[in-house]
Amino acid sequence: MEALELLKKNTYDVVVLDVNMPKMNGLELLKELQRNKIAARVVMASTDTKEGAKTTLDALELGALDFVHKPDSAFDCRKDLFRNRLIQILEVATETKMPSFSRAFSIEDARTSKKMVELVSRHAGKVKGNKIVAIASSTGGPKALQSVVPRIPAKLNAPVVIVQHMPAGFTASLAERLNSLSEAEVKEAGEGDVLLPGKVYIAKGGKHLKIRSSGGRHVIYYSDEPTREGVKPCANYMYEALAECKYDQIVCAVLTGMGADGTKGISYLKNKRNVHVIAQDENSCAVYGMPKSIVTSGLANQVVPLEQIAQEIIMNVGVM
Repeated sequence: MEALELLKKNTYDVVVLDVNMPKMNGLELLKELQRNKIAARVVMASTDTKEGAKTTLDALELGALDFVHKPDSAFDCRKDLFRNRLIQILEVATETKMPSFSRAFSIEDARTSKKMVELVSRHAGKVKGNKIVAIASSTGGPKALQSVVPRIPAKLNAPVVIVQHMPAGFTASLAERLNSLSEAEVKEAGEGDVLLPGKVYIAKGGKHLKIRSSGGRHVIYYSDEPTREGVKPCANYMYEALAECKYDQIVCAVLTGMGADGTKGISYLKNKRNVHVIAQDENSCAVYGMPKSIVTSGLANQVVPLEQIAQEIIMNVGVM
């Protein structure tokens, strides 16, 4: 309640917000900011319990820009890993444009978007070849994915694999939420999962997702190598592994996020395979980092607003 009164009067570089507070909790504060049209760059302090992960996703839908995983003990707060991660998030947040007051993607939106999917699907028709869609996202990604995944039809003629930068404990909740909004089945990718057309697989937090050819099929597997680009999972690993797979075409989509994860992997992949790259445009990004790196490196075949990414995916891979 004190924070709300301060935010009505002043503008701050960043607000670090906890959930459990007396009288008004963190989610209620975010709702009040939305209701009063008070713009603020909010970073949530989150726990990795199942309930904590769900609450974090609620906060991201309500306009929080990102979250930092709270250490499990006071001793862990003194370690460099937590301090460096918090400072990195705060640094990026201060350079980010103020969030808009767009509402979260809903079941009703999903029904409306289904009409768009049917229209695009009719034009896409049967696109020949064995294809896969590989998406990378980071800061602002959970909300951005809600504008992409629910617009993907269950009859998409390709599997979809997603690397979203999140720690262990959060990706299962993200998959559950996207699955509840989507026609296509969405799941947290498991070790040994066979990639099937029309299904969406989200990389498990805290592991690096890779794909290998096995017995004429393509299978998910995980590695426990150190962080790369400062993250785990890292999209570069996914894209590099796809270079050794037997897909006729790989459609890569790089969404909002800080840093440059995906650029080295896609650059390597383009030298080995037939690749089509879609980058989210600057205006629709929460953080124009990863897509900007793709564009400035000359790797993008298309640069489109967030709302058009799903239809471009459909047009490139077709429907069954």
